[in-house]
Amino acid sequence: MRVPANETSSVANLKRTAKTPAAFRRLLENNLYYTQGSAAQSASIHDAHMALALTVRDHLVDRWRRTSNAQYEANPKFVYYLSAEYLLGQQLTQNMLYSNTWPLARQTTEELDLKLEEIINLDVEPGLGNGGLGRLAACFLDSLATLDIPCVGYGIRYEYGIFKQTFEDGWQVESPDEWLFLGNPWEFPQPDDMVEIGLGGYTQTYADGQGRFRVRWIPEGHVLGEPYHMLVPGYGTKTVNMLRLWRARATKEFDFQLFDTGDYARAVEQKVYSENISKVLYPNDNTYQGKRLRLGQQYFFVACSLRDIIRRYRLRNDNWSNFADKVVIQLNDTHPVIGIPELMRILLDEEGLSWEEAWSITNKSFAYTCHTLLPEALEKWPVSLFESMLPRHLEIIYEINHRFLQAVHRQFPGEDARVTRMSIIEEKPQRQVRMAHLAAVGSFSINGVAELQSRLLRENTLRDFAEMWPKKFNNKTNGVT
Repeated sequence: MRVPANETSSVANLKRTAKTPAAFRRLLENNLYYTQGSAAQSASIHDAHMALALTVRDHLVDRWRRTSNAQYEANPKFVYYLSAEYLLGQQLTQNMLYSNTWPLARQTTEELDLKLEEIINLDVEPGLGNGGLGRLAACFLDSLATLDIPCVGYGIRYEYGIFKQTFEDGWQVESPDEWLFLGNPWEFPQPDDMVEIGLGGYTQTYADGQGRFRVRWIPEGHVLGEPYHMLVPGYGTKTVNMLRLWRARATKEFDFQLFDTGDYARAVEQKVYSENISKVLYPNDNTYQGKRLRLGQQYFFVACSLRDIIRRYRLRNDNWSNFADKVVIQLNDTHPVIGIPELMRILLDEEGLSWEEAWSITNKSFAYTCHTLLPEALEKWPVSLFESMLPRHLEIIYEINHRFLQAVHRQFPGEDARVTRMSIIEEKPQRQVRMAHLAAVGSFSINGVAELQSRLLRENTLRDFAEMWPKKFNNKTNGVT
């Protein structure tokens, strides 16, 4: 969907005039004075970096506003990309290229006796990813914008990236990746769009007003998700999509009574516990506490994102029958797969749909990218952990599995070994939820990330599922920016 080029607002006209060196310099100096509170004569290199980044961002904001307006009017189908990682790279160089401001930036910095290369070196790479999975996510967001496809990416705004690597006496030394320490000029905080999600607790059954069997989840505690968004421009196009990242916040950040009696640690206990969720990329999950934190991270960002997806859908649509025509949710590996039972929970328990209606919508809305070929490396979670953290979701997974295994029995009668292999619940050596199996059952499309990897996925890793649903499987080779 192309964004219209015509625009008459005074703000847009101001941004267009910034295509001249003199206008670009005025904008940069304004950002230096009014945002950084610094004069050009006394500005530090950090002040110069922030001012330049904000000036480049201003050019993208104008495009983003026009993109948002065009998308709202057209009410198109959106891609919602869910990923635990985004390896975005340095934003300044890419955004100068995509906004055609590189020559203006170079001339302006030279006039102000600043070195553009030194400023670029201060641009910190967002600490949101670790490797191939995160880089693939970044490439696809870039490609979607370049192809004018409406998209919102969702993830976690980690306070610390995976780690910063140095070497001392030949040994690797790991230290925190404090990528937000000096601020992030590329993000827009939106605390007024905060979302509340539940964790733990128990479920209750009841009959609704029409006598139908219903279930409600009574969470033990709640966490707030505060969204921040970054702009994702396309190359050679006016389209600017966005990446929305969630920061965990406590529902009760401070207990004044405890603080007033000198119990300072307990006074902020809830704040520390809640904010741990978005504290660090991939916390160590060798311990039970680490596993709880990792699963909590996954549910946190997926639940917040689904709330936002539904909010966006309802801006222009008023019934559930069109949901799968307007929404596709791409799961980047198994980390966001908890979204399948979460959408089912919303449709069943909050919206009052029947199982058949809810499953039809869910199954038509999710698509799954599988990065892993080794069966033993596919993500699994102990049933006991699920039961304590997400009891309603476990009940829904059990029902999905029950109905799915009935379908396997019908299609492959007498093949009990196949049924055991394909079950979403692994029984031995301990009962675990197989997240890749849940993704395969709950998605309408399953893709690998390269032609060879996709073939091996069909022939080995998920062979049973490919034999049952051959049309689900396809390949999407990773691109480049």
